[in-house]
Amino acid sequence: MKTLLLVAGRSQRFWPLSEKTLFPLCGTNLLALTLQRLAAAGVRDVTVVGGTHNLDLVRPLFPHLPTIEQEDLDLGMRGALLSALPSCNEEPTLVVCANDIIESKGYSALLAAGIQKGVSGALLAQRVERYFPGGYLQQDANGRLTGIVEKPGPGKEPSNLMNIVVHIHNHPEKLFVALQQTKGKADGAYERAIGSLLKDHVYRAVPYEGTWQAVKYPWHLLDLLPALLSEIKTPVIHPTVQVHPTAVLDGPIVLGEGVRVFPHATVRGPCVIGAQSVIANNALVRGSSIGEHCVVGFGSEVKSSVLAQYVWTHMSYVGDSVIGSNVSFGGGSMTGNLRLDEMEISSAIQGKPVATGHTKFGTVIGDHCRLGIHTSINPGCKIGAGSFIGSHSLISQDIPDGSFVTTRGGELVIRPNKTPPLEPGGRAAYRSEALG
Repeated sequence: MKTLLLVAGRSQRFWPLSEKTLFPLCGTNLLALTLQRLAAAGVRDVTVVGGTHNLDLVRPLFPHLPTIEQEDLDLGMRGALLSALPSCNEEPTLVVCANDIIESKGYSALLAAGIQKGVSGALLAQRVERYFPGGYLQQDANGRLTGIVEKPGPGKEPSNLMNIVVHIHNHPEKLFVALQQTKGKADGAYERAIGSLLKDHVYRAVPYEGTWQAVKYPWHLLDLLPALLSEIKTPVIHPTVQVHPTAVLDGPIVLGEGVRVFPHATVRGPCVIGAQSVIANNALVRGSSIGEHCVVGFGSEVKSSVLAQYVWTHMSYVGDSVIGSNVSFGGGSMTGNLRLDEMEISSAIQGKPVATGHTKFGTVIGDHCRLGIHTSINPGCKIGAGSFIGSHSLISQDIPDGSFVTTRGGELVIRPNKTPPLEPGGRAAYRSEALG
């Protein structure tokens, strides 16, 4: 069986972060995690399908993987499969979206169902309790699929059976023809092509009750985080780790190579602390993923958050937030993560408010940002990559990429940041001083 692993999306809804399939999380990333779980289910013949923008990043990390470049990114999943399906040579084909994170048992269940006699294909599905902007499955009394309704809107769902983009097509050549014949906008074109096949071909929904997280928006990493952390059953501490006798390590924790935990610091698991990172004096880290080469500085707290690489905090609070690489928090900088009325927090996506499903949600900060001292960020507000935030600023709206923000008369002044991105290696002197 051939497997097409799709990573071609531009991650526009993931702003201010980029390339969600490669974002560091719990010592791995979505692409590596998917490959690991496919392998655990016995899947071997995997080809990654992407655009130039992400295959240039994927190939150095996974040089053994064959890749296919999508010719027209504007065609979405339809374009990815039109580029890749001819390579399958009419063999049964497993289609997997790297943004849909499931357990290996989900792949195993689908593979078993897909090879049943008289079945043209199978779609993995999970019953959901609240609306998610995805595809909803329709089936008849015999369990045969009759349709897919893509993003129907809250209250208009035809069922509670959510389509997970983990599909088997036993006749990929027929899917290819259906995709060629599908017209209209790119969004949902793949699902419409499947819908046209359902009239004459038997497809089944395969129920799946394990962990599933579709990662579309950056806060979905916070939804996925507890599931990944829950897999840590016992402490895993590299032999080079240095922990001061007064520091507290509590619960299942992963400490990578060269990690240092300073006096009176507390790491409360489950947590992952990446290689060469420092948890400084009186700092508290709980329920979080800290990437490599980070410094959680004196008196800082990082709670239920994901930090990429080279993130520095100084007497800061980072709660329920996702922070990109090479980001520095000036002393006293804080992320607000709870509305005063304690209601659900919304965040803007392409200019429109989107409910996050969280009553606790802080911020998302892109790569190469610097926050001046005493910067405050309101819940749900995001900061674009390459931005500098002046001291004592209150961030009450999304900040575009490459901005320089100051405050004048209580109002934000946003202008282009003329300072080129600062490379994390330039902080070596600061790190050396901090570590003594």
